[in-house]
Amino acid sequence: MKVVAFERSKQGTGASRRLRVTGRTPGIVYGGTGEPQLIELDHNALWHALKKEAFHSSILAMDIGGTENKVLLRDVQMHPYKQLILHVDFQRVDATTRLHMKVPLHFFGDDQSPAVKTEGCIANHVLSEVEVVCLPGDLPEFIKVDLSGLHKGSSLHLADIPLPKGVKAVAHGHDKNPVVVSVVMVSAAEEAPAAEAAAPEAAKAEAKPAAKAEAKPAAKK
Repeated sequence: MKVVAFERSKQGTGASRRLRVTGRTPGIVYGGTGEPQLIELDHNALWHALKKEAFHSSILAMDIGGTENKVLLRDVQMHPYKQLILHVDFQRVDATTRLHMKVPLHFFGDDQSPAVKTEGCIANHVLSEVEVVCLPGDLPEFIKVDLSGLHKGSSLHLADIPLPKGVKAVAHGHDKNPVVVSVVMVSAAEEAPAAEAAAPEAAKAEAKPAAKAEAKPAAKK
């Protein structure tokens, strides 16, 4: 994806506030061999770009004053309640430096699996993205996950997912091979929310008799 940015000379809270009034968003580009560079971007164009999955997970071609930079989106600061982007951070990348990035998972084939077609189950997506390490040229926009082989009682782990060449998955914590997709019986999946909804009602029903028992008539004089 291509992004157009402009050099920004002024910095500080006041300067950033005035910039936003004009429909621009302040940002910064850092990393690589160059010095951090202050930039500004058109807010509306940035707002629509942020809705695209590729903007978050792929290398962007950023034009700054006619010079192209290969960058990754690293941070977005949003207003707590307004539809307003306060600040964005981008990181320069070069072809020889490995990247750590979170890449979205695209699931397909679950409707063709025995678990869903004949065994009365559904595929529960436990993870929606996975962290990978790779060179910039090998970074995938997304990773496909084939669920057509799922059966009742089975699950799909991180190690079961074929990754593109040059891409390695990274797992954090004690579980180095987390579950990505689990197979759940439809009845069990439907009963769980129903039981959760019934619990507060049951508690109310138990509380009402107790309240009546506590209410005693006033003693006659």
